Amino acid sequence: MDRDLRVAKTIVWLDVRSPNVASVRLASFTHPFDPRMEPTAMTIADKMQTVRVNLAERGYDIEIGTETLSSIGEFCTQRARVTHAVVITDARVERPHAELVVQGLTSSGVDVDLLVVPSGEDSKCIDVANQLWEKLFAIGADRKTVIVAVGGGMVGDLAGFVAATYTRGLSLFQIPTTLLAQVDSAVGGKVGINLPQGKNMVGAFWQPRGVLIDTNTLKTLPDREYRSGLAEVVKYGMIMDAEFFGYLEKNASKLLDRRHDVLEYIVGRCCQLKADVVSADEREESGQRVILNYGHTFCHALEAITNYGTYLHGEAVSIGMVCAARLAKRLGKVDAMLVKRQHDLLAALGLPVTLLDVDHESMLTAMMHDKKVEHGKLRFVLPTKIGHVELVGDVDQADVRAALN
Repeated sequence: MDRDLRVAKTIVWLDVRSPNVASVRLASFTHPFDPRMEPTAMTIADKMQTVRVNLAERGYDIEIGTETLSSIGEFCTQRARVTHAVVITDARVERPHAELVVQGLTSSGVDVDLLVVPSGEDSKCIDVANQLWEKLFAIGADRKTVIVAVGGGMVGDLAGFVAATYTRGLSLFQIPTTLLAQVDSAVGGKVGINLPQGKNMVGAFWQPRGVLIDTNTLKTLPDREYRSGLAEVVKYGMIMDAEFFGYLEKNASKLLDRRHDVLEYIVGRCCQLKADVVSADEREESGQRVILNYGHTFCHALEAITNYGTYLHGEAVSIGMVCAARLAKRLGKVDAMLVKRQHDLLAALGLPVTLLDVDHESMLTAMMHDKKVEHGKLRFVLPTKIGHVELVGDVDQADVRAALN
């Protein structure tokens, strides 16, 4: 077969439910890459907006556009010497998104393997990471191998963690296909896996070589998963940009309709805001990056005590922000109007705003494992006004309980 038309040489399915390594099935795709469908460089450039994450030699571009997945080969080979790529995805994203990425890479002369993990947060664990390490060894991955993560936040975190740890670090590209991943988790270099006791407790800072965002992938998301991503969008308005928060209030219906012009604007704005924070405080050493955790102390505790199976991450973020705003009001930092505006916007976007049927003491216990806890004292990122938050330490547990009610 002509090299430009090759498909992935192996596709590997991994089963998190079994300790045994899953079987390998050989190639595979029923349709070859069609070069007539590949956009020209000019077309790609015309569609793209670029956000730069300024981290000196670790800096990278976030390219945002529509119908751009087929440009992945050009995108990667311009930023790294890529001869062998391992695409890591999950079962829901393999078709069509991961297939398009594989086709784009093979058309650029890259040797490609595709590893597929089960969908869902359960896959973001040490067992699946171990299976991926073993598969990388079995297919002969070495330090020149490039990992390409295609999927939502779970895939990006898991594949990024594997990239950060295998042979002490492989080059990584992030191709986020969910709204939550596009506006948040794929940018900034945080990668990791969960422990049963807490979310993201094992991980690393591992910046990608680039992030390619195709907002067209958002058309394929189920409504619930799409709305989940909107919680992180609201977060950026709350923590950094009051004008952006106002834009979201005025355009909530367009957001729900997935208008392309609105999506490209909000994804670009969120990426720029996060890039600014990451560029100033890559590894959470100055305290600036901690603002990105607004609502997440409540969120991660809620996810942990419900075994990561009841709420999508963005849904838990939404409830966490509601609780954080109530806590800020109780501590005299904001007025009732801020609490109401945030509540109403989240509700208008179809996100949960009420904490139901959970044990509050279990929530408090889970919060004590939060990475922001210092010397056994709870600390929370709380708003002082729309567009600004601050880290508040030594919060009394009675006030936290009141915010949960």
